[in-house]
Amino acid sequence: MTTADVVTLRIRLGRRPIVVAPGIYDAFTALVAEQTGFTTLYVSGAAISYTRLGRPDLGLVSMSEVLETLAMIHDRVDADLIVDADTGYGNALNVGRTMRLFERAGASAIQIEDQDFPKRCGHLDGKLLVPAAEMAGKIKAAVDARRSCETLVIARTDAIAVEGFERAIERAELYREAGADVLFVEAPQTRAELARIPPRLGGVPLMANMVEGGKTPPIAAGELEGMGFALVIFPGGIVRALARTADEYYASLAAHGTSEPFRSRMLDFTSLNELIGTPEMLALGKRYESSALPVTGKRGTRR
Repeated sequence: MTTADVVTLRIRLGRRPIVVAPGIYDAFTALVAEQTGFTTLYVSGAAISYTRLGRPDLGLVSMSEVLETLAMIHDRVDADLIVDADTGYGNALNVGRTMRLFERAGASAIQIEDQDFPKRCGHLDGKLLVPAAEMAGKIKAAVDARRSCETLVIARTDAIAVEGFERAIERAELYREAGADVLFVEAPQTRAELARIPPRLGGVPLMANMVEGGKTPPIAAGELEGMGFALVIFPGGIVRALARTADEYYASLAAHGTSEPFRSRMLDFTSLNELIGTPEMLALGKRYESSALPVTGKRGTRR
């Protein structure tokens, strides 16, 4: 395959169908999602906070923790990775550093938002915003710092909840002018409000966020595409699904003293090893066993 044959995330966002990116939080969930057929994944800061810290999405996860998580995911899967970079972890200079490090670690896109501290999940109340000009500067810093124009900058505004719909659109327009490749107006509260976004923001792909039980009503990808959205994420759905399963598994184990009543809802030992590639890795290891290496007198080889 030549460079010209590679279909980048930027190209895919300019085409139909809409890109659906499920949320992930580690290499395991990334692997399962990729094996299911997804080619774009969303590295969710909220999901990392839920699972790595056991804490809510209140800006507690550090840049280094997301970076480490991203690197491990990129080492395991080939999918495009959209990374939730919160506020960029500081001012414009911090955003530039975040872009450089995340891009090097495998990010196909980074998402930054215009919240101020104390920040929180976009579907919680009580959010604060930085001035729009400050956010525009962060976007410019991210654009300037990236090594490849194929690494996308996604600009998110949380202004609907703080300043209202019209001001959110104005902020998004400013962020587009600052160089954002994708716009994300967070937490519209009705289907009609969501549908009003695409006609107002032309020129770049638009992103929607589906949070189960959040402020935005659940809408299927096909309908979002019809509205004019190019990308939809389901960032924390996997954590909510696994939390429900884990709760039921532990309750069953406590009640019965065995996992047998739950077995039909589990992968067994062999199936899990097949999923994560244990047979292939063991076979690969045999290629490097010392007994399989040639014994010669040449420099750098074993005698």
